Amino acid sequence: MSVPEGLADLVGEWRGTSKLWLSPDEPVRESDTTASVTLAAQGKFITIAYTWSYEGDPQDGLIVLSREAKGNAVKAAWIDSWHMGDSMMMCEGGAVEDGAISVRGSYAAPPGPDWGWRIVVEAGDAGEEDAFEVIMYNITPDGDEHLAVRGTYGREK
Repeated sequence: MSVPEGLADLVGEWRGTSKLWLSPDEPVRESDTTASVTLAAQGKFITIAYTWSYEGDPQDGLIVLSREAKGNAVKAAWIDSWHMGDSMMMCEGGAVEDGAISVRGSYAAPPGPDWGWRIVVEAGDAGEEDAFEVIMYNITPDGDEHLAVRGTYGREK
């Protein structure tokens, strides 16, 4: 395993804005967000530990990413105090054309079928070196994607 290309440059402390969409018809909910990006396990994994809030209540989460040594496959584990409760989502994916990382997992939605969840990590925003985004999409059982979360970060100076 190794850190996905380009993400090691994100190591450090970040601040920004988190946006949450509960459905396409509801207004966006915004909060301040922080992120701490670190390397783990002798540099084989990268972690993104983040904070945000929902209706004034503090929340936090963690994304652990790694690329398989052979090939382009990226694996991730994701936890979040509000979205995932006491569960962990395992995700798989890879690098996409623009250099972003895109991984996908699923979660149970009883009594219906499982829903999908896609996480994209994009280094740089609008050509800025000291910025990154974490974008999350909710995916219906029919495959329709809806923007759910967008965290936009700038490096703390």
